[in-house]
Amino acid sequence: MIDTDRIGVAFERNAKALTKRPSLGQNTATSKVRVTDGLTCQIEEGRWRFTADMPEQVGGSASGPAPGVFGRAAFGSCLAMGYVMHLARAGIRISGIEVEVQADFDDGALFGVSESPAGYIEVRYAVTVYSDAPEADISRILDEADAHSPYHDVFSRPQSLHRAVRVVPSSS
Repeated sequence: MIDTDRIGVAFERNAKALTKRPSLGQNTATSKVRVTDGLTCQIEEGRWRFTADMPEQVGGSASGPAPGVFGRAAFGSCLAMGYVMHLARAGIRISGIEVEVQADFDDGALFGVSESPAGYIEVRYAVTVYSDAPEADISRILDEADAHSPYHDVFSRPQSLHRAVRVVPSSS
């Protein structure tokens, strides 16, 4: 069973704090990605360290998941956590939630040989909620959670994107 009481209390505490001081919620997150060998990337953010790579058939060494895995995982986990928090806030008890994310893509775009978009063509997600609560109540809360989900927003609307380039001479 998921501790919805503890999660609901934490949700309310944070909502009240952010209502009083909205600036508490305005932050910038920075991830640093460094190519270490071939296509292998070491990713760091705060205390977290992980690896991304590409499959061998495209020149990688498959030493970690491809970036798409992390993108779909970010979307699915953000949805799942948001659902738990919003259901907890509403006092709806659950024993589990699963989110399955499916994304259609055309790798030809990555290699410049397709007119398809380089990103996802379509993204679908299915949510399974383990609960004795009425389905209508759960669906209403899931809709509310989707409306407030950071990654639902990232996946559903264009973002402002800016690139800065710095070229540093290689030392021989």
